[in-house]
Amino acid sequence: MGDHVRRNMPLFPIGIVKQLTELSARQIRYYEENGLITPARSEGNRRMFSFNDVDRLLEIKSLLERGINLAGIREVFEMKERGIQSPEPHYKKEPTEGEIHKYLKKELYQAGRFGKTSLIQGELSRFFN
Repeated sequence: MGDHVRRNMPLFPIGIVKQLTELSARQIRYYEENGLITPARSEGNRRMFSFNDVDRLLEIKSLLERGINLAGIREVFEMKERGIQSPEPHYKKEPTEGEIHKYLKKELYQAGRFGKTSLIQGELSRFFN
């Protein structure tokens, strides 16, 4: 039996999947209703999830935490199925402390240049002597 077959075998009931993914049963059912996962059904019509289903739920959770909506997640999965690499999201990188320091110093020095005072000028002046 190959690894692909093992990973697709429906083994886990929803209770175990809830513990593994830290998602609620309602969330899991919602993702199924929206076609993001398709768990197998037992003879008693209970959802049974495979390792791949659990991995996919964890990926959905991760994408949602990064601010991607369900339509975007569906698109990511469709691109993967077609063999297209999904582009990395272009997030603004966090400024370094040095960049913040330079920005704030520039704000302080330019505050009175155009006849206007900055609301933060007094607050900034204590950092730069």
